[in-house]
Amino acid sequence: MNQLIAVLGMAVLAGAPLPAQTPMTSIDSARHVLNRLAYGATPGEIESVAHDGVLKWIDRQLGYSDPHDPALADVERNFDVLRVSMLDMQQMLQNNQARIARAQAQGDSAARQRMLDELRTDQLGNRRSLQSLIAQLPAVTTVRAVESDHQLDEVLVDFWTNHFNVFINKGQDRAYFADYLETTIRGHALGKFEDLLVATAKSPAMLFYLDNAESVADGSDQRALQRGRGRGGIGSQPAFGRRRGRFPNPRGGVYPGGVDPVAMARVRQAAQQRAPRGLNENYARELMELHTLGVDGGYTQPDVINVARILTGWGIDRRDASYTFRDAVHDKLPKVVLGEKFAAGHGEDEGMRLLKMLANNPATMHHVSAQLCARFVNDAPPDGCIDDAVRAWLKSGGEIRAVVRAIIRSPDFWAPANVQSKVKTPLEFVVSAVRAVNALTDSTPRLAQRVAQLGEPLFQHQTPDGYGERQEDWVNSGALLARMNFAVQLASGRMPGVTVDLDRVVPVTDDHAALVAAIDHAVLGGAMTGNTRQTILKELADVPDPHIARALAIGLAIGGPEFQRQ
Repeated sequence: MNQLIAVLGMAVLAGAPLPAQTPMTSIDSARHVLNRLAYGATPGEIESVAHDGVLKWIDRQLGYSDPHDPALADVERNFDVLRVSMLDMQQMLQNNQARIARAQAQGDSAARQRMLDELRTDQLGNRRSLQSLIAQLPAVTTVRAVESDHQLDEVLVDFWTNHFNVFINKGQDRAYFADYLETTIRGHALGKFEDLLVATAKSPAMLFYLDNAESVADGSDQRALQRGRGRGGIGSQPAFGRRRGRFPNPRGGVYPGGVDPVAMARVRQAAQQRAPRGLNENYARELMELHTLGVDGGYTQPDVINVARILTGWGIDRRDASYTFRDAVHDKLPKVVLGEKFAAGHGEDEGMRLLKMLANNPATMHHVSAQLCARFVNDAPPDGCIDDAVRAWLKSGGEIRAVVRAIIRSPDFWAPANVQSKVKTPLEFVVSAVRAVNALTDSTPRLAQRVAQLGEPLFQHQTPDGYGERQEDWVNSGALLARMNFAVQLASGRMPGVTVDLDRVVPVTDDHAALVAAIDHAVLGGAMTGNTRQTILKELADVPDPHIARALAIGLAIGGPEFQRQ
């Protein structure tokens, strides 16, 4: 096995595309689009797409108006997180914070640890606890990627989730992220870029993650944030539940108003320490560097400061966990961004004007188009692909669907040098492997946990740049070994949370050469090289049981270079 990994791994590490026919056949074209615009093919899908027409399949994928596949309605009912409101999740988080505060207030260390252990047990044992709900998000994401017919939508949801990255485990984002994923990202994945940009800017998840909810005009009267207006100011309401009797008094009965005064004091003190004290440039900087213009987009540090000033007052209303604009702490003085003057006396409207200006800036068109070309064409996006995408952007006013269509129609998308030139991310590898063997998944987090074990815990990239797209972000000898082990375990039917029926992939046979040929056709769409074929046959030489041989051969093919490349 070690020799096999070394031989097959070198083909992945080499970084060169695998041999591609010129011109491409209909089978080659179908395999290519299913690798790039979907999470790989299911058994027989390559032939089906080739027979019906590759362009017809592309048009159908681009024609969906909603990423939600109605056929998954029954599957999605297994995920409670899709039906819990952001406000309810905020309430759960605040309740947990209050319980932790009460525990920390205990003078006796044993009592403190007992209370923390009780909270941990409650979280793990309750399917509708906040921790359980958060764990369902990676799970439902992987299930959708495996089973949805709206494959291009799912690929783009992953792209935009990383482009507008939010770290799910940062404080309040544990409550805000589900809505961010479902409403902000999924709701705009194939819409207009300007609308997506505005939606992310106003999302409580992004406002909290990059601290813009704390950004106020220098010299603002901080008391305006403390007057209980429910306008997103810290201290506008208790930091936990408003329902009476929520927290029992350990001496019997309930505290007046239903809250523990010690816990209340500790949470209030922490809130006061977090209270906004002035301008925060975090979101302004990432807005320009990552979300729009790009690092070489021509902006300066004064531009960053003025963008931050324009977006002061954009905050979170803690009463209903929604976006709100706080005029009292907005900087109303004149500003200049990228040479554009913003007159004094304006409020939220100048922020909307700024976002529209950035969304339609030529540097943004080039930067985002390059990232889309890197996702769909090559880690080093070709200039021709970027130019085609920018032209479509200009013509359509930033319609993502039109830009993606232009990338697919670009000659670079179909160029032999770009076929199988990219290495799959852990998410792409795991999902495509499950699809390749037509496996059934359950609603537990176990499959998503395998993605995490391979290096990509979903929604847990802490820095704003999101997970990388390039081969060097994912490929090393340790990663190749982990992927091979995953593939063999999956094909052998020993993957918890996944049910595999290999009879639906290839039949059992004693003829190893015929077996490998059938796997090449069913799993790899005919892409297996002679080197991989001979290496797998050598591994099968000492395996007399045909069922074990079939499982091993499928696992080795999935762990091999042809499958790991797309």
